Formats: sequence, structure tokens, C-alpha cells
Amino acid sequence: MYLHIGQNEIVPEKRVVGIFDLDKCSYEKRTREYLAKAEAEGVVLDVSGTLPKSFVVCDHPYHAQIVYLSQLSPTTLQRRAESLQLKL
Repeated sequence: MYLHIGQNEIVPEKRVVGIFDLDKCSYEKRTREYLAKAEAEGVVLDVSGTLPKSFVVCDHPYHAQIVYLSQLSPTTLQRRAESLQLKL
């Protein structure tokens, strides 16, 4: 199954490590450091098209992790992920 995370981007549901609220998490120093390091490594993809509300951390075959910035709220993404699990 796949999770639609915004715009035309979908990721395999089994690769999703976590879905995070960008507003709430960006206040924490470790989160800011993690996102800055990921951006410096070139593994942050902005698929929001606008101001991002959440970020999705995914496992990736060629990188340790990849981070997607999404315009969708974490609650919306969580509901989508949970609806995928119900269909299994």
C-alpha cells in the first residue's frame, strides 16, 4: 500500500518511519539539528508547494532516511495511514 503525502508524491506505507508536526517539533533543538543535517545531506524533499505543516521520515534504499515536507497536517496523514491498515 502507498501513502499519499501531498502534491503528486506517494511513498510505500512500509517505508514510513514517522509523521511529525513541523510547528510543534521545530521548537526542539534536536529536531532542528536533525532537519538541518538532513538538508545538508540533500535528503529533504519539499513536496508541499506551500508552507509545510508536517514532515514524514521514510526509510530509503539508497540513504539512511529521506525527509518529505508536506502541506498536509499530521492528523490528515495519520488518518490516511490508518485507513491503509484497515484495508489490509
